Amino acid sequence: MQNGPKFRMTRQRQVILEALQRYNTHPSADEVYEMVRAELPRISLGTVYRNLEILTELGEIQTLTLSGSMKRFDGNPKKHYHIRCTRCDQVDDAPIAPLNRLEDDLYGATVYTIIGHRLEFLGLCPECTKIVKEETDHIPEIAGEHI
Repeated sequence: MQNGPKFRMTRQRQVILEALQRYNTHPSADEVYEMVRAELPRISLGTVYRNLEILTELGEIQTLTLSGSMKRFDGNPKKHYHIRCTRCDQVDDAPIAPLNRLEDDLYGATVYTIIGHRLEFLGLCPECTKIVKEETDHIPEIAGEHI
């Protein structure tokens, strides 16, 4: 992390960063707050929010604004995709490499200057799949369409 006069690495910021890197659960700010309180019992929720924004601005973490879900945070700042369970909102990393060719294919086909893309996969996590299958005796489909 680049330490400058504006964003020096405080102990609070370091604890938050380490918690996000330790757990790959893509927690909300409230969940990060609960995670770090064991080590920093006097930290406030506002301090956690501010430090999450600073860590995002510095490129140390990602802020995820996934559809249908609250803002979440990812300790892996590298470009990658996510899968979100539409039943319980669990978020996991998608096990595929970024599709940089998408941006190349779009270049020249639009008047926009392409600066990146986000891709979110939707589905049911294994636990929700099991529950839905037990409740309905089948896995719901989206009539052959992809959202």
